[in-house]
Amino acid sequence: MPMNLLHRIRRISCWIALPVAAILTAACTTSTTQSFVLKKGSEAEAAYIATDADFSKYDKILAEDMGIFFPSDAAPSLEDQQRTRQIFRKAFLAELSDYVIVREKSPGALQVQATLIDYRNVTGADVPKVRRELADMARPGALLFLMELKDPESGKILARAADSASAPRFSTSPGGVTDWDAVETAAARWAGLFRKFLDENLNK
Repeated sequence: MPMNLLHRIRRISCWIALPVAAILTAACTTSTTQSFVLKKGSEAEAAYIATDADFSKYDKILAEDMGIFFPSDAAPSLEDQQRTRQIFRKAFLAELSDYVIVREKSPGALQVQATLIDYRNVTGADVPKVRRELADMARPGALLFLMELKDPESGKILARAADSASAPRFSTSPGGVTDWDAVETAAARWAGLFRKFLDENLNK
């Protein structure tokens, strides 16, 4: 596990809001600082809870589309990226079948944002494209899956869980083939880990 995952995370409080660009940086005029504590006993490699997080008011899930980052010189086709999103969404919705899932903001809905960051072929030019706090968590040579729980009204991050144990092969050239069985296996693993993380925090 990267040592910087064990330190308190500080974050800039705004970013591009589009789902596909959710991990990219954005200029902002004001910023705030959040403090997180390491959650012990999580099956994910690292899990953090905001020190002032209050999950008691949430009883449903606002499921956002997954953000994906691939290095500019080693990115799968847009079709493969979309298929990856669909596989992950299917796996997560299957795990959360007994939760109330909504697609728009509503009272009591906890916003859930998943992000896949492939740093296996990253270059120096790619690093600035990722939100600063996510670049600090990802490490060169690894594929990181990140789940963030947010308050949809304020945009405040309440919790994060990160894991890099699974690393499916994606096609990064016209002649390459994505290992879809491995993608589905990784999606199922991370969906299971996140379900446990969510249950722990929402007292399911």
